[in-house]
Amino acid sequence: MSRTRHPAPDTPTGPGVLPTYRWRQAPDGFLTRRQLRARGLRPGGQQVAAQILWPSRFGGTAMALLYRPELAAPVREMTPGRRAALDAANRARRTCPDCGRDAGYVLPRHLGTCIPCADDTPPTALIASA
Repeated sequence: MSRTRHPAPDTPTGPGVLPTYRWRQAPDGFLTRRQLRARGLRPGGQQVAAQILWPSRFGGTAMALLYRPELAAPVREMTPGRRAALDAANRARRTCPDCGRDAGYVLPRHLGTCIPCADDTPPTALIASA
């Protein structure tokens, strides 16, 4: 089976428009946010330098924004206060609003509660059967 080459995405051109590249066609000197993070950098307030557009598997067009690494700032260090706030936020995501227990996992958003509360199963029944 041969792979078909998708045409370049239709993008506007002119002043004030981002340079647009196809998948794997961007020149050196641009990085995505994820690539910046892997190098210990963050965009640091700089404007987006370019974009990559490609056909999505799910229909439509997927996009990645590109930044200049020489304008990027180093990632801020995790302070004790930020670590405490992050721990509290993660604990809140694991705490069941019905029974108030830490479920030990992030609660499913579609249920809004822990699995035992959603199934109307008392937590002691789960422990006894294990």
